[in-house]
Amino acid sequence: MSQFFLLLVIPSALAYALGGHAGSSCVRRAASASMLDPAAPVLTGADLRDSLARALDKSPKKYIALLGSTGSIGTQTLDICREYPEYFEVISISAGSNVELLAKQCIEFHPKVVGLAAAEKEQELRDRIRAAGAPMPQIVVGPEGQTAVAVAPGADTVVTGVVGVAGLLPTIEAIKLGRTIALANKETLIAGGPVILPLLKKYGAKMTPADSEHSAIFQCLQGVPPGALRRIILTASGGAFRDFSTEQLIALNAAEPETVRKKASTHPNWDMGAKITVDSATMMNKGLEVIEAHYLFGCGYDDIEIVVHPQSIVHSAVETSDTSVIAQLGWPDMRLPILYSMSWPHRLKVDYGRGIDEKFDLVKLGSMSFKAPDVVKYPCIPLAYAAGRQAGTMTGALNAANEMANELFRAGSFDFFGIPKVIEKTMEAHQPDFLQNPTLEDIVRVDAWAREQVKAEAKRLAKTPILL
Repeated sequence: MSQFFLLLVIPSALAYALGGHAGSSCVRRAASASMLDPAAPVLTGADLRDSLARALDKSPKKYIALLGSTGSIGTQTLDICREYPEYFEVISISAGSNVELLAKQCIEFHPKVVGLAAAEKEQELRDRIRAAGAPMPQIVVGPEGQTAVAVAPGADTVVTGVVGVAGLLPTIEAIKLGRTIALANKETLIAGGPVILPLLKKYGAKMTPADSEHSAIFQCLQGVPPGALRRIILTASGGAFRDFSTEQLIALNAAEPETVRKKASTHPNWDMGAKITVDSATMMNKGLEVIEAHYLFGCGYDDIEIVVHPQSIVHSAVETSDTSVIAQLGWPDMRLPILYSMSWPHRLKVDYGRGIDEKFDLVKLGSMSFKAPDVVKYPCIPLAYAAGRQAGTMTGALNAANEMANELFRAGSFDFFGIPKVIEKTMEAHQPDFLQNPTLEDIVRVDAWAREQVKAEAKRLAKTPILL
């Protein structure tokens, strides 16, 4: 297998790869064919009145429905609820199959509704709760559990920490109730953007980003006048191979593919799961964040720029129409963006030692550095821009293809550069069936198809059976 290849990207990706940032206003380039109504609140008109009403509310307590309570986002969300019970009350939670942890959460937080995907473990969950003498919640098993949690009576903020397109339907049902969506499920916008955005507008629901980069942009935009957003600057750590030249990475991948596989699963800054760590190594995570930023903030792809920032202190920035650049800085700590996604528009007082370890100190930090990403070393970046510009079902195909390619790479099915190869081939295979204005059913169908297509492409790439 050739270790160095010419990536035959879809032509629209070349604009980014060759550097095509014209500096034009986002409000004029929000989408290829038409303007976008952004998912994140924009402080204009009714949105402004609603935001002011929320900010002036003397009782800013939020009632939380949490999808994916046993995952990384979910456990950190509950850490915040535990630390600040005067501001957050847990109404409902859902999980997949980790009954032991879910039971502990039920015993501690007393949710009224609990969703459990693994129906066969319902009795075990009930037994654990009963043995602890805790109140027995309403337990809904199977796929319906997520939706039951999202629409649980009394909740006003839904934290979407669940992974995959399974998070789409419960998010939609919560939007229909006008609830605030604290967004941590990337499929909601990357795959479901064409469906989600019109629903947010129709039902007057709010969406606040819970990941660090989009939270940074969201925070920077608070108080920026309508039409003043000119450019978004997404910062990236650069992942495991940020200090490798393109030539060094290609050579190491050719000589020692297992060394590259192991290193790709170790992040230099963050302690994350295996999948997102590999996404950071390929920088597909940043490509996916570009698509999310487009839907969240209504900014055109020519006006969303990626900058590698190894220290992960500047979490992202915006440029306004008068060329001022506003950035959000802080130590790398996911609890802070999760906190703001739930507390918006309020700023809660956080005491050092009560969840936050130490104050931010510029002198202690000393210095920061920035550089442009190498799209030859990171070919997933132009693939993401290409999918975003095409929009429709292509972004969902990209996301699903990446998830399966990531899994196959970690299983040893192909080398590091096999990830963008099979993703690109899957995108090409999707062209005949591409839909510009998909339904939710179309999005779910394309997601499943793309995963199977990646397996087929991987078999052709390796010329050996791949068993998963």
